[in-house]
Amino acid sequence: MIEKEEVYITGIGAFLPNKPIDNNQMEDYLGLINGKKSGVKERILKQNGIKSRYYALNKNQESTHSNAELAANAIEIALDKSGANATEIELLSTGTTQGDLPVPGFASMVHALTDFKKCELASFQSVCASGMMALKTAFSQIKFKEKQEAVAVGSEFASRLFKGSRFDGQKQQSVPFDTEFLRWMLSDGAGAMVLSNKKNTKGLSLRIDWMELKSHANEFPVCMFTGKNDNKNEKEPTWLDYPDYESASKAGAINLKQDIRLLDKVIQVGVAHYFELIDKGMVNPDKTDWLCCHYSSEYFKKPIKDLMTKGGALISDEKWFSNLTTKGNTGAASIYIMLEELLYSGKLKAGETILCMVPESGRFITSFMQVTVVGQDEDAKVYPKRKIEAPELVVDKNPTSEWLVRQLTQIWIDFETKLLQVPVVSKIHSGKLSLSDYKLLLHDLRQQVIDGSQWISRAASNIDIELFELRSAFIKHTAAEHKDFQILERNFVALGESLEDIQTGNKNVGSVALTSFMFQQASKNNPIDLLGAMFIIEGIGKRLAGYWGDMIKDQLELDKEQVSFFTYHGVADENHFHRLEEALNHPFMNMDLAKQIAKTAKTTAKLYEMQLEELGNY
Repeated sequence: MIEKEEVYITGIGAFLPNKPIDNNQMEDYLGLINGKKSGVKERILKQNGIKSRYYALNKNQESTHSNAELAANAIEIALDKSGANATEIELLSTGTTQGDLPVPGFASMVHALTDFKKCELASFQSVCASGMMALKTAFSQIKFKEKQEAVAVGSEFASRLFKGSRFDGQKQQSVPFDTEFLRWMLSDGAGAMVLSNKKNTKGLSLRIDWMELKSHANEFPVCMFTGKNDNKNEKEPTWLDYPDYESASKAGAINLKQDIRLLDKVIQVGVAHYFELIDKGMVNPDKTDWLCCHYSSEYFKKPIKDLMTKGGALISDEKWFSNLTTKGNTGAASIYIMLEELLYSGKLKAGETILCMVPESGRFITSFMQVTVVGQDEDAKVYPKRKIEAPELVVDKNPTSEWLVRQLTQIWIDFETKLLQVPVVSKIHSGKLSLSDYKLLLHDLRQQVIDGSQWISRAASNIDIELFELRSAFIKHTAAEHKDFQILERNFVALGESLEDIQTGNKNVGSVALTSFMFQQASKNNPIDLLGAMFIIEGIGKRLAGYWGDMIKDQLELDKEQVSFFTYHGVADENHFHRLEEALNHPFMNMDLAKQIAKTAKTTAKLYEMQLEELGNY
């Protein structure tokens, strides 16, 4: 049997650009067509019930954002609400009707605007259901343990397709109704969800129980489309078959259109799928607490309810939730923006069930999702944030030493701040570290730690006799460090792993860079600047190792023999630091040497951070 994870939506972000625009302002932003006001606008708006919406346009019909920027802003909000770390996201899955560029995929353009590291991408291009497609991919990968943290996005920038200037040069004397209809229906916005295999430690999460999507394109002609004019003729040339783009534009082939005569079929197909889910036992109308149904117009709500009633499966009106009238129809983003408002409304209670229904008129796709509201994880390990501060150095009071301490202090603060963004460190602090994460950390640290005493010994051998006290400090340090790798190996074996596996392991690319730098510096004559490297490495022991060891032991429920490498350093490196202070107080200390020590400390900090970022990258 395949093992599966629970999947939780731990944060939702919605980004709606600029200020809300009411019905009277719409043509100020979209512009007039051939200098004339619309003759059908009021009738369409009366039917769809939308009172306000958002455009990523100004009154000059200039874009204020790109579609990718809308998505990236929604992601930033979602990450903030979930407390997730951008560098831990392993998959970005996006859905949109039209990206900013035909090539490359929309996910690539969004990824470039985030703080995500290298990750897997999935780009879905459809209409309303593309947001659900993106969400299902993220859900499935976490469900089947391919990923632990993912982000799904639905984003739309429809308004720029409806700028008046796009229609002024077309052959038709007036804009066809199938195009103008959508001009008063669609608007801009983005939503993003953070998905995880662990629920929130604070506040509510939404557990995804199941998702199902079905295409009905084999049964119906295209309903909402662009790129051609005749939705009945499958062989009609598309916009790419015209001799040039200008010809396609003048013919209206690039206009976004909707065959409104088919919309009743969309409703019927969607409700039929709803009945199928009931028959399969996946939906129980009586036990459904909320229905988030995406529809493009308030006009369609009554036909949906009528069909549900005829089938004996009506979900009562007080359970319906929609923000269409205030947020507009944002297509692929609509279900995200709807759930974002509901999740943070204060209306939800743990244990409640939400059914999400998203039909798509493009060529008829129906999609459903059921989520259950869950409370915060009472058993989750939550660790208080500690103040970021450098290990204290006690040095002689003279201008050079005081300058050096100030430099090292700031270098450390920058270093520890960046460490908190490194995925494995972030997981330790957030209580999300897995046993496999910890084993990988031990494995990769060992490959660098075993070289530690060797580069210190080499440095000591290259220090002149005139600097005897400094040479002694390096030698004493070597004596204390040369057996550290054995403690680490014992921890690895105590976790049930093979000693051979860790002893024959490779250095990750960060460890290669760190070790290479250390040996390079140690091979120079009088490499006193390595005191800066010792400040960083011993500082980790004094300031962080014991703290990390206690958190790892607690959240993974380990015994002391499995974490002693970390907890030992929390105590032992206090004594090591005293020897470092003695070396920094040496009479030969001068400003040139102090600057070299500071630079080596800064370089070591960057390389140590890289070593932890590149775990598993050999």
